[in-house]
Amino acid sequence: MFFCVGIFTMIVISANAQQTGDPKSTEVWEPIPKIITPGKTTDQPPSDAIVLFSGKDLSEWTNAKGESAKWKTDGNAMTVTKGTGNIQTKKGFGSCQLHIEWQTPTAIEGEGQGRGNSGVFLMGLYEVQVLDSYNNRTYSNGQAASIYKQHIPLVNATKQPGEWQTYDIIFTAPKFNADGGVQAPGYLTVIHNGVLVQDHVELKGETVYIGAPSYKKHADKLPIILQDHGNPVKFRNIWIREL
Repeated sequence: MFFCVGIFTMIVISANAQQTGDPKSTEVWEPIPKIITPGKTTDQPPSDAIVLFSGKDLSEWTNAKGESAKWKTDGNAMTVTKGTGNIQTKKGFGSCQLHIEWQTPTAIEGEGQGRGNSGVFLMGLYEVQVLDSYNNRTYSNGQAASIYKQHIPLVNATKQPGEWQTYDIIFTAPKFNADGGVQAPGYLTVIHNGVLVQDHVELKGETVYIGAPSYKKHADKLPIILQDHGNPVKFRNIWIREL
């Protein structure tokens, strides 16, 4: 018993020894974080966000040729219109926090990659997969919330068809040297319906359908692309914060 008390006393003395000195020497007062107003609910944009789609129109989007986006808008959502092509933001973005909500059709048609397929491409190059993965088996690095053909999601948090789902994406853009070499790779964190499914995973390069991904030097800011994969997937409440 005496031995235990002695050890305890030594631990207390050691802990106290680490607390000597001026605590103010480790206080950092500058810079002062900018004050913003959070949304009233978790799906509402904070005051410093850029709203890319509020349900009114597609004024922040174009097609690949820079022309008006041809997807349908109805109520507070936009719907992929088959054959009209991908749409992209008019502005370019790099590292960012992106919030986007999506819905696959209630009527189930097709299977695997043919069911409720679309995608969110950061910088138009790095895809977070959108897919109806509710009781729908496909290759794991191609299901909903995968970094397409690069990273399998930690879990499958997909809701039933017809229910609205959310992605909250944290994207760190890659950096390149002057000669085109990779100075720092890109990273992605994805929260799907409130569940962490991609935990700061390293991007291996641009998203490709066939072969291994690789990097090619590109601009610091590029548009976000939403994919027309032929399925009438809906999107709403899209906002972004530049980091």
